[in-house]
Amino acid sequence: MNKLTLKFEPDLDFILVAITVPLKDYRFCYKLNKQLNREFYRIEELELQFNIDEEPFYFSRYFYGDPNTENEFFLLANRGSEGFLIPEMKTVDYFLLIYNFMDEEDLQDLIARINRIPEVAVAAEVDPKKLKSRENLVF
Repeated sequence: MNKLTLKFEPDLDFILVAITVPLKDYRFCYKLNKQLNREFYRIEELELQFNIDEEPFYFSRYFYGDPNTENEFFLLANRGSEGFLIPEMKTVDYFLLIYNFMDEEDLQDLIARINRIPEVAVAAEVDPKKLKSRENLVF
């Protein structure tokens, strides 16, 4: 009997920015809104279940949709109720996912503005294809 193997590659059509900042999610979101002149708001938590016999993990999540560019921004906490969203990046506190096209100059300006928030240690673009746990970012 022949075996058919199906390879699944998640669609990673977003820009990923990793942010390290020692603030609670609501406090960081407030500062991000002020710095970027955006209106992020909290949405339903991201629920991930890594094993069937374990309780799901919950990660706080914020959203902003830009009406001018049609970009969608999701701010995700890396630390959840029971662990990390991306375990190989334990020093990162938040991930900013940007859906739809954003040119390189605008992206670098956005990252520079995030880095100007006094409490932010670092904000940098990360290639999601190089992460082992990249499927956790697809929702």
